[in-house]
Amino acid sequence: MPSFRESRDFLIANRTDYEAAYAGFRWPDPVPFNWALDWFDAELAAASESRDRPALWIVDAATGAEQHITFGQMSARSNQVANHLRDQGLKRGDNLLLLLGNVPALWETMLAAMKLGAVVIPATTLLTGDELADRLERGRPRVIVAGPEQVARFEGVDSAGAVRIVIGPGVPGWQPYDDALRSPGTFTADAATQADDPLLLYFTSGTTAKPKLVRHSHRSYPAGALSTMYWLGLKPGDVHCNVSSPGWAKHAWSSFFAPWNAGATIFVANQAPFSAKALLDVLERCRVTTLCAPPTVWRLMIQEDLTGRDLALREVCAAGEPLNPEVIERVGQAWGLTIRDGYGQTETTAMIANAPGQPVTPGALGRPLPGYRVRVLDIDGNAASEGEVCLSLEPERPAGLMQGYDDGHGRLAGASGDLYRSGDVAFVDAQGGFTFVGRADDVFKSSGYRISPFELESVLLEHPAVAEAAVVPTPDAIRYLIPKAYVSLVAGAAPSRETALDIFRFTNARLATFKRLRGIEFVTDLPKTISGKIRRVQLRRLEHDGTTDDPYRGHAFVQSDFPELKAEAKADDAGKTA
Repeated sequence: MPSFRESRDFLIANRTDYEAAYAGFRWPDPVPFNWALDWFDAELAAASESRDRPALWIVDAATGAEQHITFGQMSARSNQVANHLRDQGLKRGDNLLLLLGNVPALWETMLAAMKLGAVVIPATTLLTGDELADRLERGRPRVIVAGPEQVARFEGVDSAGAVRIVIGPGVPGWQPYDDALRSPGTFTADAATQADDPLLLYFTSGTTAKPKLVRHSHRSYPAGALSTMYWLGLKPGDVHCNVSSPGWAKHAWSSFFAPWNAGATIFVANQAPFSAKALLDVLERCRVTTLCAPPTVWRLMIQEDLTGRDLALREVCAAGEPLNPEVIERVGQAWGLTIRDGYGQTETTAMIANAPGQPVTPGALGRPLPGYRVRVLDIDGNAASEGEVCLSLEPERPAGLMQGYDDGHGRLAGASGDLYRSGDVAFVDAQGGFTFVGRADDVFKSSGYRISPFELESVLLEHPAVAEAAVVPTPDAIRYLIPKAYVSLVAGAAPSRETALDIFRFTNARLATFKRLRGIEFVTDLPKTISGKIRRVQLRRLEHDGTTDDPYRGHAFVQSDFPELKAEAKADDAGKTA
């Protein structure tokens, strides 16, 4: 089997030759390998052609302020953080909860934990109190590294004696992160890192009450991200921008492993709120060469004037949900570039995509990426033109597949045997091209975020006026899909504007922003199976087709029609900022 460098160099050499790349690629040999030490430090930070290039380039889109950290500097800084964390008692196999925005400490801490052999639990900064408590309970972190805006969320939360480290000045109960930068800049590992040693734990939405815990190894995401590097079309010296929030797997895909696998610069344009024009201005000024963004961002960008810009972009990609053909056409007309969709999961790296240099069918996912053998199977396990996307694990398991779902005690399930079932449904044509159909278990994506109907329904049912509820996606021009609830009320509750407003307020207070309901429809009955299970599929079809004259339709309200909710959201945001 080839070394990591040999596998990586092969894909770069065949960057636009899909047939050769797919036929000839082999995953790296799973020997003891620590990506942070054996690749980032020993190759990128040591080589004369890369050590003084920016590894990380962060721009504040509003002020223009910039931060540059070279590969050599990032290596030394992450060594300092690793030494400091070891002094705090973090050791091989311990868990570290990472709750940061796009600041240098995020990349430094990721590398440092990897060098130590610790297990990182990336978390979004949008966590609710209950979600944070769940991550602390099941993740059992030995160390927590968080931004200053997160400190208040830990008040009254039991973190079981974890060491708490905060970016910026220290506060009571928290150590300042900058203490780490006084530690030595050289690091010596205490032991070799094995390919199957755990590296990452991701909480992901599902159809159960609690999110699943996805475990990745020192091989599955670092080496597995070679497929992601190939899809993005990256090569050494590129400046790669990925529009993604930390805490989600896509951030590790395109804002960590894939660019640094290629020896590219990770470029971040921080802005709040998001502005498509500001992003375009920064991409132009900073000569970004490759861009990956969720369809929501692409739909906002085409509302700007795309013409007349002097862009350095060579590759443009999208992931998160299918991108509508109109967006691909508009960008192609303005820039002469084709947006290439890609597909994968938190459980995998990129496994199906439109590869560089290949013809793109608008709306299609493309073909299996090097290293992945993908099958479409019906409910009985037979090959089909439409069915569940599955991965063959024999004779060779794809390196980018998770180790399994962790039960919180280290026991794994869901990724063993000779087949991995993704839970996603796709159509495959005679040429081997895949088109996404939907989730087999009703989970859907909105603005690239995965949303579980069960989770939202559980919150709805806590409201005293709600008897039953079914959450389904409804089409949206910007977010592709947004969550909407069909609600039957308890006796005596009126299907009125006041009731809708009260339910919106109730759920808004209990759900992260990206999960909030955007619509409520009060109905008399919900469609059900003979056994009494709600048929979400029937309601999804009503929304998809725009059917209004159906017995299961009722009186609908949308959150955007309530000015008081907008005012409350602004006041809440102002309070958090203060």
